[in-house]
Amino acid sequence: MKFVQAIFLFLIFSVCAAHVPAQEYLPELVKRIKPSAVAIETFDARGNTLSRGSGFFVGTNRIITNRHVIEKSSRVEIHLMDGRKFPAKGVLAIDGEGDLAILQVDVPPQSAFPLQIMRTVPQEGESIVVIGNPFGLEGSVSNGIVSAVREISGYGKIIQITAPISPGSSGSPVVNMLGQVIGVATLQAAEGQSLNFAVPSERISQLKIGELQTFSSLNAATQQNKRSVAQTLYSQGLGILSRDDFAKAVTFFEKAAEIDPNYAEAWYQAGFCFGMLGKHNEALKASKQAARLRPNWAETHVNIGASSYALGQYKDAVEAYRTAAKLDESNPETQYALGLSLGKLNRTDEEILAYKRAVAIKPDHAAAIEKMGAAYFKQKRYPEAIQAFEQLKTYKPDSKTYNYLGESYLEIGKAEESIEALNNAVNYNPDFDKARFNLGRAYLKQGDKDSASVQYEILKNSKSDWADRLYVLINP
Repeated sequence: MKFVQAIFLFLIFSVCAAHVPAQEYLPELVKRIKPSAVAIETFDARGNTLSRGSGFFVGTNRIITNRHVIEKSSRVEIHLMDGRKFPAKGVLAIDGEGDLAILQVDVPPQSAFPLQIMRTVPQEGESIVVIGNPFGLEGSVSNGIVSAVREISGYGKIIQITAPISPGSSGSPVVNMLGQVIGVATLQAAEGQSLNFAVPSERISQLKIGELQTFSSLNAATQQNKRSVAQTLYSQGLGILSRDDFAKAVTFFEKAAEIDPNYAEAWYQAGFCFGMLGKHNEALKASKQAARLRPNWAETHVNIGASSYALGQYKDAVEAYRTAAKLDESNPETQYALGLSLGKLNRTDEEILAYKRAVAIKPDHAAAIEKMGAAYFKQKRYPEAIQAFEQLKTYKPDSKTYNYLGESYLEIGKAEESIEALNNAVNYNPDFDKARFNLGRAYLKQGDKDSASVQYEILKNSKSDWADRLYVLINP
């Protein structure tokens, strides 16, 4: 029998292994990936070197690098690992906010080694390798892990990595242990601070290829275009924001919006940062400017709603969240926030409807289920409250949930069910005095004065304010 089981497990392992690419030994991986990385040197109109960076092949005639590497250049030269040099023909696509650029370069097909681009986000803790090509450090290699994948509101994801990026390695591929690109390494300087992170590779696949643009024409357009300068500041702000340094990040977004007042994304991020800093008047001003520029951007209205709520302007918050919900019907958090705002206005029927919509989108939204149950309880709709709190037990089986449930059962005269729920509440948290008070009430409802007195003594010994309330009920 053991032999049969062993054969069975071996077959399962073999089938699974056939579908999972094997991870490579680090030296072998580096050896295979290195030829795909290139060094990039940029020159001004007089032929003087402007900057140095890195890039990598994503096609036989296409190279990805950071946008800031090629800024202000009139000519760009690509250096392969074998020392050969080729002029880049121009730029095919730009992602200013992601700090990415696709260059066209004509090299012999056998000399180009495109890398596979991952469209999925890496996992935190995943091992990675950065292969750059800064001058003087032929094929620089550093390894580490993905330390965090941060979701930047209004932008998307940014990858934090522990692998160090040396100067000149901006634009290097960040690869996993299967040799797949998970990001593009970015090293920028902002007020003397190095911003070391990676732009997720999914943004590469989102780049739209356009007509070939020469570096000189791109440079000329950039000098006349406020947006390009603002995007550089915006990108630097994102790097700082990824570290949750809202105070420093907001200065970059403000500068970007000052340079280009029509830059909705900069206004949005400024509003977001001000909100996180608790400066809601400033946040509201910036967020409203973003909404004027991009009225169909749901996230801007969410920011307006959050700041309005924080300032006690609940009607404005309701209006903002309703607008956001119409623009993006798939976001449960918007419906939940709308419910909270309606609750502040005592519009309980509408509040419950908002929570229902949140739960319909996200059935395990415990906070929405809890608030929905509390709203039903407030309206004395106890059977619906019980249904909500019974559902909440699945996702949040704690003392507060069981106390809610016990109170609801008590209100409809089901003392036995109430006692069971409230005993669970005090078992989860013996110091939850309100639950003990309610448990005493439930025992009295059942006619068990002795058990109610036990709860009173516990409350009395803990010097709880609930003790006197229960005493009055026991001794009317």
